[in-house]
Amino acid sequence: MTKGSVAIVGGGIGGLSAARYLRSQGFTPTVFESHSDIGGQWNTANPHSGVWPTMRTNTASFATKLSDVQYPDGVKIFPFNHQVLAMVKDMVERNGLASDIRCNCDVTRLARAVDGYEVTWVEDGATQSKVFDRAVVATGRFVKPEIPEIEGLETFTGAGGVTHSHRYKEPLKYRDMNIVVLGGSISSMEVASDQSLMGVGRVYLSQRRQRYVMPKMLAGVPLEYYVFTVEGATALDHLSKEEALAGAQEFLEVFGGNPARYGAPPPHVDMAKAGVTGSQHFLNLVAEDRIDVRPWVENISGDQVTFADGSTVQADAIIVGTGFDLHLPFLSEEIARTINLTKSSLELMEFTFHSDLPGLAFIGLWSQLGPYPVVLEQQARWVAYSWGGEVPGPTIEEMRLGVRDSVIQGHHREYRQQHEMAVRFARLAGVMPDAGDDRELAVILEKSPAMGETFRVSGPDADPRAAERIKRLFWFYAPIPLKRELCAELGLDLDGVQAVAAE
Repeated sequence: MTKGSVAIVGGGIGGLSAARYLRSQGFTPTVFESHSDIGGQWNTANPHSGVWPTMRTNTASFATKLSDVQYPDGVKIFPFNHQVLAMVKDMVERNGLASDIRCNCDVTRLARAVDGYEVTWVEDGATQSKVFDRAVVATGRFVKPEIPEIEGLETFTGAGGVTHSHRYKEPLKYRDMNIVVLGGSISSMEVASDQSLMGVGRVYLSQRRQRYVMPKMLAGVPLEYYVFTVEGATALDHLSKEEALAGAQEFLEVFGGNPARYGAPPPHVDMAKAGVTGSQHFLNLVAEDRIDVRPWVENISGDQVTFADGSTVQADAIIVGTGFDLHLPFLSEEIARTINLTKSSLELMEFTFHSDLPGLAFIGLWSQLGPYPVVLEQQARWVAYSWGGEVPGPTIEEMRLGVRDSVIQGHHREYRQQHEMAVRFARLAGVMPDAGDDRELAVILEKSPAMGETFRVSGPDADPRAAERIKRLFWFYAPIPLKRELCAELGLDLDGVQAVAAE
């Protein structure tokens, strides 16, 4: 007997993860996807996707996937977008979710009803409505591009025009052009790097401030093994914000370096004010004078772009990479008002629930450093397990206090970190790993990134294969000094365990 019907708005990783675990808990999920196929951002044919056809992930494969599935042999450490999409579809097939998905259904309204939530959608030109017992909003944080207010931007006359990085679908179109890329975070640096590596035109990057920049790999070790570990997340429990920032700053200075040494502007000495982003090539391309870093744009006249320092360049195209507005236009006025929805924030207990909206959950609507899939899966598990009775769900009073705390703590004012959020939801879902008497596994779990398998070692939906996969990845990718230390403690032969991991 079903525990009730659940409408899920959004057929990306968050919505599909919710369907997978809600079904396992006895609910009847229905996923509404506006596009003709699933995958969300990872489906480049989807008009809401900001992924360009040849784009690879900037996060390691083991942290950019769901725990039910593995990438096929031959997929590199940083997969192509179509390989991520194939992974998502593999998860759907393995869990028999196809019949739960309704594509080409554009949800236009989600409102409270007497016995749940009413969903209104357009399908084949006809408007339909249905009341569900519960609902999940999982349409993604990166849907509506944010366009900065710059004098003359709307009347720019360059042949390549103005586009947002969200619509950067034809990289070859710009290869012979002089391009100004606006923004100083991941998307703008990736676009600038992409163009400077393949084009012959001049690439300028205009930014308000210089961030610290970390590469994707350090001496063959994926960045995740340094900055997104379980140990790092749990350490935040007892470190003050100042102590955590000091440790991060020291790491950045050693392994990322000062961008000024590459020819970029110096960042603020306080990392919290400067910010951090990631790009494998950006700083080296600046050092090679393939990317010319400029201050923020002051104004634009015709095809002439003038920066805050008074310098001017001729530009054929402008690509905007300044972020996204939070966009949930289908929410009823009552729901939007209840969660105090703005273009940059909403007020929820643990990023998920609201005390005045029982039976409604929100998934994946925060900005984050690091890959989302592992975090979205753990959040989906918490929603499903708490609704299904696998773990105690929050009381109305706990949700009320949680909403208050979200405002006090500024949950949506700052970027969250992948490992922090994964551990947050894993704890709530009751899936933090227990290594038992396996000392090797216990240490490796602490020193490894927060991966999907991390939270399948024990607890609900435990996977007996998870521990071995985590060990194999550690012995292959972890920093050599760390592996030597563990081998010495356990009496293992480093060459031997590394050889086995490489098989």
